[in-house]
Amino acid sequence: MPRSRALSVCCKRPTSSVCVAGEPVTVDVFGSAPPGATKFRIHGCSGVKIKVANQAKNRKTSKGAKKLPLNRKTVVSVTTTHPSSEINDIQVKFTYYGRYGKSALGCAMLNLTSVDISLDVDAHRNGTFSGSRAEKKPWTWGPDGHGAVLLVNCDRDKKNSKDMDSMDESAPNSEDIKDMSPMILRSRAPEAIFEKYSLVLHISYEDVDKVTVFQKLASGYEHVLGGVVEDHEVQCIGDEETTFYVEGLAFPDVHFSGLISIQLTLQKKDEEVLSKDPIFTDEVVFRIAPWIMTPNTLEPLEVFVCSLPDNAIFFEEVTSFVKQSKCKLTACSPKDSGGDRWIQDEMEFGYIEAPQKSFPVVFDSPRNGPLEDFPFKKILGPDFGYVTREPEDPCDVSTLDSFGNLEVSPPVTVSGKDYPLGRILIGGPCPRSGGMQMTEVVRDFLHAQQVQKPLELWSDWLHVGHVDEFLTFVPAPDRKGFRLLLASTTACYRLFQQKKKEGCGDAVMFQGIQPKTFTINQILSNKKMVKESKHVQSCIDWNRDILKEELGLTEEDIIDIPALFKLGSSGLADAFFPGMVNMLVLGKHLGIPKPFGPIIRGKCCLEEEVRSLLEPLGLKCSFINDFHSYHQLMGEVHCGTNVRRKPFNFKWWNMAL
Repeated sequence: MPRSRALSVCCKRPTSSVCVAGEPVTVDVFGSAPPGATKFRIHGCSGVKIKVANQAKNRKTSKGAKKLPLNRKTVVSVTTTHPSSEINDIQVKFTYYGRYGKSALGCAMLNLTSVDISLDVDAHRNGTFSGSRAEKKPWTWGPDGHGAVLLVNCDRDKKNSKDMDSMDESAPNSEDIKDMSPMILRSRAPEAIFEKYSLVLHISYEDVDKVTVFQKLASGYEHVLGGVVEDHEVQCIGDEETTFYVEGLAFPDVHFSGLISIQLTLQKKDEEVLSKDPIFTDEVVFRIAPWIMTPNTLEPLEVFVCSLPDNAIFFEEVTSFVKQSKCKLTACSPKDSGGDRWIQDEMEFGYIEAPQKSFPVVFDSPRNGPLEDFPFKKILGPDFGYVTREPEDPCDVSTLDSFGNLEVSPPVTVSGKDYPLGRILIGGPCPRSGGMQMTEVVRDFLHAQQVQKPLELWSDWLHVGHVDEFLTFVPAPDRKGFRLLLASTTACYRLFQQKKKEGCGDAVMFQGIQPKTFTINQILSNKKMVKESKHVQSCIDWNRDILKEELGLTEEDIIDIPALFKLGSSGLADAFFPGMVNMLVLGKHLGIPKPFGPIIRGKCCLEEEVRSLLEPLGLKCSFINDFHSYHQLMGEVHCGTNVRRKPFNFKWWNMAL
């Protein structure tokens, strides 16, 4: 509870003050009493509630009440019930008596001007602008939580602008203002009160660069607070509502919790600085909306792929596959890509959401290949935001900072803890190895969003080092609503041994795709490959155990997809044949790298095995030829595509953190 304001009264002259309706004012009746006074009486006009606390006994009193004992422990609290219509139109009279109480020793008059002032936001997150002070501060999580939400205005609504709206210093337009959160100042008071008192909006020095506040005027919108401005005096004329729009400028990060506090203070105008004891202070708290990733289980909206002179077959097959799923396709031209085909590595799609609005936001990776300008120049636009994080030293960027190394699980529950927006997965070094990691600024950003608690896996046993090389998620109609697919050398050898027993050991893989082919017998008898496969499987199994523990999975939630890897001179692994887990997931449609496995009775046994594992889940498998244009360059279908998906139905602020 806020501390009530204290007033002193005097028997020699009336005391006049301003108070806020509904807010208690404490009156020092003992300090103002004349000598010899031991009792007092209170007379209050209508519209006043009076409470007297004398030692441990509380009393309510009103006009004409009986005499009350007076001592140092006597506390009188006065609360007005409604705003004044005139200056000093609410009176409270204190009359003092001696021990016998026959005649008054003196009296003190308190004249109050009551005002009704509040700073209101959508604290209930339902589009209403009302609520108690407790509901506006502090900000709390959960379905019964309260506190307003603020979007980072990171899209570009202005046609002639070359930057994000949050970086544009010009006044917002009608579309830009929709990305901001309304804040309403309500005042009911005699107009004359603002000749001596002022209302001041204030934001702390630590938060001043995190928001901008615009005041709505008849002529447009005026920048009044934030950026570099910490205080703004609001011009009031009495009974009115003043509308402000608050714009977020910064996402939560390692040194910023995402919480923004704005204060409204009623103070005397003759104060040179903010009064140390203001008449009244109201406060609202916003939380900046986090950037949220979308998993494969959410509905696809748009697929991005690069069109290059040497990936015509791949591009054509991806185009056909996307049409089957009835999804929009956006092609990145050679001019826009600069010849860079790894569009998954360059960026990750997510979104931000407030109760009044949501829009997608592309996260631009720090890899900065030839595609580095594509997200900013071609994707940033009206209702499509942009964010990036780059280390100060470009040398700190490694292959682990490409966003094929950034994935997110579907919603999971782990030991009773719900993650309704899933958990972010990133690849890094073997624990305690001190190896290569995703750059610190990106990891800090991901952790600061809070709602998709990141989980670091072991991926630097791979040459490229991305988590999408050995895992993915696909939707499923049962259990948890998805399956985790893991690359498995054990599953591949098991399949090949079975085919050998069936008399198909001479079946050839890579037939028609490259000069050097291999039979099942050759692969099974290659001791070096067998040894390397056991090593790779141990690396995947390490991650398997982590995923089961941290995502609350069981073996029934996991499907092993046949895979083989080869180790280079550095001892790091690359896919031997196109890695089928590195797929494009569009609802029930799976665009899987064509493995060019051993042909048995006219069919690829690897394709047939994957169909038998996934199609019972209602999934439709299409195999895409990425062999020359991606696989031989150490990437697959997922690496060469990117997907924007529909946001979660679940509202992030309802999480129990």
